[in-house]
Amino acid sequence: MAVRWGILGTANIAKWCTIPGIKDGENCELYAIAGRNPEKVESFKKEFGFVKGYVGYEQLLEDPEVQAVYIPLPNNIHKEWVIKALRAGKDVLCEKPLAMNAKEAEEMYEVARQEGRILMEAYAYLHSPYIESLKNDLQSGLIGDVDYLETEFLTQGYFEDFRLHKELGGGAVYDLGCYCTTMIRSLFDGDIELVFADAEFGETGVDVFASVLLKVDKKIRASFNVGMNFTPGCNSRKDKLYIHGSRGVIASDVEYNQAGELSYTVNTDGQEIVRNIHAKQNYTLEAEQLSRCIENGEVPHISPEFSIKNARLLDEILEKIGF
Repeated sequence: MAVRWGILGTANIAKWCTIPGIKDGENCELYAIAGRNPEKVESFKKEFGFVKGYVGYEQLLEDPEVQAVYIPLPNNIHKEWVIKALRAGKDVLCEKPLAMNAKEAEEMYEVARQEGRILMEAYAYLHSPYIESLKNDLQSGLIGDVDYLETEFLTQGYFEDFRLHKELGGGAVYDLGCYCTTMIRSLFDGDIELVFADAEFGETGVDVFASVLLKVDKKIRASFNVGMNFTPGCNSRKDKLYIHGSRGVIASDVEYNQAGELSYTVNTDGQEIVRNIHAKQNYTLEAEQLSRCIENGEVPHISPEFSIKNARLLDEILEKIGF
């Protein structure tokens, strides 16, 4: 039986990514859309075939037919609406970053525990078989003992956006750095021993470029660069992942959240191995997984412990850059 989904907001990430992903989910039903603009709500309802359309978020939460709620609202109001949804008896998928800080994240998960509901942070790319393949190769010792990881996420096009406003939880570390930190933490879930970070700030007061160096478990150095709005009028992006080990390296230029035919290259012991992976749309995988959690008791792929650890790391990075 399909889980009935409600979407709390008409953000672009919902329109272009998550709603199509839910619509394609084998165990998902697009049931309700809510927003504050009546014309947008009606447009979304017609375009995607929602059964219900609500002007105002509260009405959707009051609908007893809605089982799961997806929240793509600005970062600074995630906590408010996640807690309202949990208190209304809904299971929740909340867009990343889940909270403005680790304390908020802890409070949100505590409410989920009290209500007996599921709360999962929306890192769709972590559901990809591409990530699973990377983990398997690292855990098998294919490139030996890892001593260095580098990743980056550079993008443009944020010129009229909440991500340019500090009070709304904007900035490159919040919006893009959270991908890099979750990549590092998902591949190497050890203690973060050291954090160095610096950033360039833009006209609106948010970090538009940041460089971070981490030490994981006293032996693995991990670094990442994130940046937004390099050249006005230029909309492009660059993603990179490079992992160095005692026996070889793994290298990839696959974009975060990419689907389709993906690959990365392993050079180990003088051999070159190309891993070719077919990845279903990650937003579909994410919605299907949470729906299985609701229907079958499956454990959420993005755990509370993982999200809270990541929130603490983001807090430390933001403190280092003076945000």
